[in-house]
Amino acid sequence: MGSSEKWFIAMILCGLLCGLAIGALPKSPVDVSFERNYVPSWSSDHIKYINGGSEVQLVLDKYSGTGFQSKGSYLFGHFSMRMKMVGGDSAGVVTAFYLSSQGLEHDEIDFEFLGNRTGQPYIVQTNVFTGGKGDREHRIYLWFDPTKDYHSYSVLWNMYQIVFFVDDVPIRIFKNSKDIGVKFPFNQPMKIYSSLWNADDWATRGGLEKTDWSKAPFIASYTSFHIDGCDASTPQSTQVCSTRGKTWWDQKAFEDLDGLQYRKLAGVRQKFTIYNYCTDRSRYATVPPECVRDKDV
Repeated sequence: MGSSEKWFIAMILCGLLCGLAIGALPKSPVDVSFERNYVPSWSSDHIKYINGGSEVQLVLDKYSGTGFQSKGSYLFGHFSMRMKMVGGDSAGVVTAFYLSSQGLEHDEIDFEFLGNRTGQPYIVQTNVFTGGKGDREHRIYLWFDPTKDYHSYSVLWNMYQIVFFVDDVPIRIFKNSKDIGVKFPFNQPMKIYSSLWNADDWATRGGLEKTDWSKAPFIASYTSFHIDGCDASTPQSTQVCSTRGKTWWDQKAFEDLDGLQYRKLAGVRQKFTIYNYCTDRSRYATVPPECVRDKDV
């Protein structure tokens, strides 16, 4: 075998093997019905089921919003939802998709979609609570109209990192920084929640824009109710979920983002970010340590 052939084979092997040491995309969700994984959590009469529950609409009117939650609790995994946001004049309206544990020192991983006046871009706010402490907001403008079509919003959560994705684009990363004194969610199982409610006391321009109830009812649509997480609904299963290396999200490829994903993330930070707590010196005179770890300053 000549040197050129050996080099070619070496490059192929490196592409196959070296690629395992860098980031990768989460597995694609499988479409299942709402009832497989979720139940209403409040105002069930404001939830509409379409096509046998393969699609669900949450309805907000002047009387009530509504929400749903997962049947099980999970410790690590990939959690996604395909959503279509409230269209038209949605100022004051918030649609949320998040994970949360229970108790005062709870952990929480949030997507919050903040409505706006007609023609203005949608704002997505993300936040991470650890041990009951939040105040880690990021806000970005979406680069598309989320009211026209379904898009995927997902969270990858393992022992190494939390990554927020919009479609396949990472918009935020929160690394495990326990070694520098920052708590990380690793031992409190979380349920998955979604809700639609009126938050015009803060959601749009800090509460200056109020909900126009003449535009009600407001409707947010959902589909693809797949959950790919480690079921930790009992103490015994929680112990199993804490064992590393057993699931695809524990593998080396998911310890960090790869170069392309970091470039996409950098693009979101440069072009679409409108607020980042890491750079808010009026709020944090000293840069929070996790911001340095996350390359976010």
